[in-house]
Amino acid sequence: MTAVSRTICRVFGRLRDCINRRARIALSVLAVATLSACTTPDAPVEVFDPYEDTNRRIFEFNRSLDRGLVRPASNAYGTAVPVPIRQGVTNLSGNIDTPRRFTNDVLQGNLEDAGHNIFRFLLNSTLGVFGLFEVATEFGLEPRPSDFGETLHVWGAPEGAYVVLPFLGSSNERDAIGKVVDLFTNPLTHVLEDEAQLIPPASSAGAGLDTRYRLRGTIDSILYDSADSYAQSRNLYIQNRRFQLEDTNEDFFFDPYGDFDGPEN
Repeated sequence: MTAVSRTICRVFGRLRDCINRRARIALSVLAVATLSACTTPDAPVEVFDPYEDTNRRIFEFNRSLDRGLVRPASNAYGTAVPVPIRQGVTNLSGNIDTPRRFTNDVLQGNLEDAGHNIFRFLLNSTLGVFGLFEVATEFGLEPRPSDFGETLHVWGAPEGAYVVLPFLGSSNERDAIGKVVDLFTNPLTHVLEDEAQLIPPASSAGAGLDTRYRLRGTIDSILYDSADSYAQSRNLYIQNRRFQLEDTNEDFFFDPYGDFDGPEN
């Protein structure tokens, strides 16, 4: 790459960063404004799915995508790439995602988790060679996930109706907004330059393929062996998400992954 090309890339990179900073503010304002219009049931219900017809069509599209592309790609990835390398890519993806978790911890006022996650990031980025090795857990610092959907939950936003997103799968109205905002709230993605910007999406894709491969038995059972895979996927998502957010009613909800077998290699 010539010096002129590098200069142009830097200029556009800075411009992009400026746009992204303003976009984060705009999306946050949009998210708060949109949440007031989240669909809510007239009375408390276990499953609120007023868009079921549309959701089922998107679900079938996602299932076709999994059958034709994602499942074969994950099987090829899991078969061809040794476990240590796959684990290293997954570790790297998780480490890159940690600053976003830290941001949401701060937005939630959860300073304990914020400090926990940033210390994990520092340990894994140094002793763990940029996060390829998960050393923080060995020091007793386990991963503590956080996202903007959880932030909105902490702020008192209702979960809204169940929705299925193209490519992304099960969600609800609150978490769908959260997923969009999360695209812009990882500070690390705005300091990487040039080719380094390919690392976050590439490692995230690798981690996704590895997860699909390791949990292939469970996922295939839900998607292809269930009498109504849509209903089962919906119920598992709703129950697990409420369990994660500790927004549970013991009469109705349980951890749907508690009875699953451990991940496959």
